[in-house]
Amino acid sequence: MRPDAYKSHERGQLRKSVDGYWAFFPTETPRRISLSDEVVKLLDEATAAVHRLGGVGRLIPNPHLLIGPHLRLEAVLSSRIEGTKTDVGQLLRFEAGEVSSAGAADDAAEVRNYVVALEHGLSRIREGFPVSIRLLREMHEQLLHGVRGQHRRPGELRSSPVWIGGATLDDAVFVPPPPEEMVRALGDLEKFLHEQDLPLLVQLAVAHYQFEVIHPFLDGNGRIGRLLIPLMLVLRDALPQPLLYLSAYFEQYRSEYYDHLLITSQNGDLMPWLAFFLRGVRRQARDSEERTVRLVELQHELRNRLLDEGRPNSVVRLAEQLFSIPVVTAARVEAMIGVTRPTAHAAIDALVERGDLIETTGRERNRVYEAPAIFDAVYGAVHVPESDVTPQLPFGSDS
Repeated sequence: MRPDAYKSHERGQLRKSVDGYWAFFPTETPRRISLSDEVVKLLDEATAAVHRLGGVGRLIPNPHLLIGPHLRLEAVLSSRIEGTKTDVGQLLRFEAGEVSSAGAADDAAEVRNYVVALEHGLSRIREGFPVSIRLLREMHEQLLHGVRGQHRRPGELRSSPVWIGGATLDDAVFVPPPPEEMVRALGDLEKFLHEQDLPLLVQLAVAHYQFEVIHPFLDGNGRIGRLLIPLMLVLRDALPQPLLYLSAYFEQYRSEYYDHLLITSQNGDLMPWLAFFLRGVRRQARDSEERTVRLVELQHELRNRLLDEGRPNSVVRLAEQLFSIPVVTAARVEAMIGVTRPTAHAAIDALVERGDLIETTGRERNRVYEAPAIFDAVYGAVHVPESDVTPQLPFGSDS
């Protein structure tokens, strides 16, 4: 680390640990922040966009069908920041039992674990469990279970140093606080998450920054830090479901995302990071609103056509479920809509005949079916408008 780069003690100090290496010792999470005019304007716009998205989410007839698409989109994009190459189609095919290669399966399993971790967190807070270090540890255990980070103490806080960038502690770009200081900082962050003195979106931006600075795990910190965002939005009732996939913005502007985290620690000024974060919320909330409306319109149109044609209830129910999982097998359909295998096959055949499903394997057994129009509506290109910021040199990792 470069001590001369840390020109302010506002966010923390660079000090030698008891073991002799330079590390960043963060100050307490700020409870009062004087916002710049630019940030105030962005906060108003981002908050309005989230409110509109929440309103759309509360008005849709089958909100549970939207959870799967948004969870998977967020999981793919958040994991992509850390280097996985899985796209949504590969993840869905992996979940359906279709694996193209060992490497692809490993990547897909990591992304699937992200979905499981977020689902676990949502389930716990809906049971009344608070957002806490204990909950983050539970989610971390789910995140690393059975995948490449499984040997890096899933669910356990680190008891040794970690570093970001460089090959060793000596040439690292950034070294988070040593374990004993990490525990103190985590306790303060947990208290901060329970407070409501700051506007919610500002609180989330600050909490995400602080979590990344603390880096409490040996692996998976970036993903857990990003999981905090949809979790808190649902907990605080800003959104009925995790409909905001902010990782799309972070992934597109990955270099600047990491640079802002580093520079905030170096010069102490939160405003550039807050502005960057709020631009992302504003844009991704608008994109998610458009995507949700498009999905609901297509669902309504398909359902009405099937009813007008006099299709059996099993066909209608399968078509609805495809909006949540647009890649299926006969066994999966059987479980999804609670019918016998012959009825599942008949429902699939009906939608294949109409062109709503296509078979993708060419096999006689263990066939996999995809719904292309629904897939495009749910997972079509994530649109992030051009930013007025310029990506800089990359910084950071998920370690």
